[in-house]
Amino acid sequence: GGISRQVPDRPAVAWEAPNPVADEVTGMDWAGLSQAVASCQACKLCAGRRAPVFEAMPEGMRADWLVVGEPPEDADERAGRPFADQVGQLLDNMLKAVGVIRQSANGSVPAAQAAYLTPVVKCRPALPAAPQPHDLAACEPYLKRELALVQPKVILALGRIAAQTLLRESDPLASSMPLGKLRGQIYQYQGIPVVVSYPPSYLLRNPQEKARAWADLCLALSVARPVQA
Repeated sequence: GGISRQVPDRPAVAWEAPNPVADEVTGMDWAGLSQAVASCQACKLCAGRRAPVFEAMPEGMRADWLVVGEPPEDADERAGRPFADQVGQLLDNMLKAVGVIRQSANGSVPAAQAAYLTPVVKCRPALPAAPQPHDLAACEPYLKRELALVQPKVILALGRIAAQTLLRESDPLASSMPLGKLRGQIYQYQGIPVVVSYPPSYLLRNPQEKARAWADLCLALSVARPVQA
């Protein structure tokens, strides 16, 4: 669909609203973060949820890749983890092709071969509509804490909402750009390189775009494992 028109100053005002979650999650380990997400009521996305979509890593584990996806789908909510069903199978196969494996709650994949997967917001929207800026802002402290715990070398943003959330501070113009225009560049989020690509749900419907998605993965791999001169 097209880009909705917004009053220019409104997104900035919405993003800068006081965030009660930010102080709460400071210093949390995975167990504390899981409990905080499970009981979170910071935005309206919690209304009607069966359970948040959040899969903690084992304490002390790291992953060189942080994969941030779009808001959860029904299958994700039922599974209790992001990128479930066919979408997850496709993403897992894509990651395996560059030597990376999804890090699970009971896994122990070495950091250099591990990817930690998370949705940009942890609750499935009850209505089929994109989260509003204040919903994204309310959930972002969880993402920042995940980032601190995972300590990735590269972030792979899969989808428009994930990309715009990660790039809003470092590249505000990105919030008005279509996903295809964001590909092929390296951005920054909290000092970590970000590569933008298509969500696997889109690739299932548009398999002709898999070649471009592969190029994006190769770009992310070059960031995560730079060739030594």
